[in-house]
Amino acid sequence: MKHNIIYRFAFAAILLFAGITSMAQTNNNTTSKKEPVMKTYLIERDIPGASQLTANDLKGISQKSCGVLKEMGPKIKWLHSYVAGNKIYCVYQAQNEGLLREHAQKGGFPITTITEIASTISPATAEQ
Repeated sequence: MKHNIIYRFAFAAILLFAGITSMAQTNNNTTSKKEPVMKTYLIERDIPGASQLTANDLKGISQKSCGVLKEMGPKIKWLHSYVAGNKIYCVYQAQNEGLLREHAQKGGFPITTITEIASTISPATAEQ
């Protein structure tokens, strides 16, 4: 149990770092057009046997997700996902949480939790 808690904390820290790094890169764009703010979210999906999915399984899931995203337009963007144990953790940018739920419904993907990423820390934070 203790190792599971440590594992989950370490994994969450990695996800937060990766998500905010991506968010910082995206939010540094300056344009003359007013674009809606894209928030960064961490989605936890319970998928029994996720870490045993084959490369072809993961490719199929990715293709389905990308197809739905293409239909939905630029208001939602998939950054990356982590497959670990019986879960897949996905990092998305979206204008709102409802778009994440719409994407999941259209693609047939489960959502266990959605968490908006507020900030991140990394070893670089210690030097600031």
